[in-house]
Amino acid sequence: MDVMSDQIQDDVRSALADDPRIPYAKEIAVEADGDTVVLRGTVGNFGERHAAVADARRTPGVLDVYDELQVRPLDRDKREDAEIRGAALQRLMWDPELRPDFLDVHVKNGWATLKGDVDYQFQSDKVFDHVATLAGASGITNHLKVVQAF
Repeated sequence: MDVMSDQIQDDVRSALADDPRIPYAKEIAVEADGDTVVLRGTVGNFGERHAAVADARRTPGVLDVYDELQVRPLDRDKREDAEIRGAALQRLMWDPELRPDFLDVHVKNGWATLKGDVDYQFQSDKVFDHVATLAGASGITNHLKVVQAF
């Protein structure tokens, strides 16, 4: 490993350790090869996984990130699919910038699939973020369509 890879690896580890969304950052293995970073290990929910990848991508000098993280919710975080779906739909209804009548969430084995139409990209991002931070969500497939309002 070269000096640049060592520095990038250290910088990514620091970014993960400083992120309050990742309570067990030391459980994430970071490997750098030039400007490419590989993340391995286990995180407690999809929100932590999403945050770790985003932190690595924002690290100066990183051009590519391979996400090999596994999501394994703690027993206390495990939820039934119907409960995850209900919590997701409730969050979407509470957000005044979203039109929940045009949105739906399907959950199977903790994996959420987002469906429906939004007017703007920021709304799609908000829906994703709302669901990503739910306890028990192990992953997300985003099938939302951005149909800009006229």
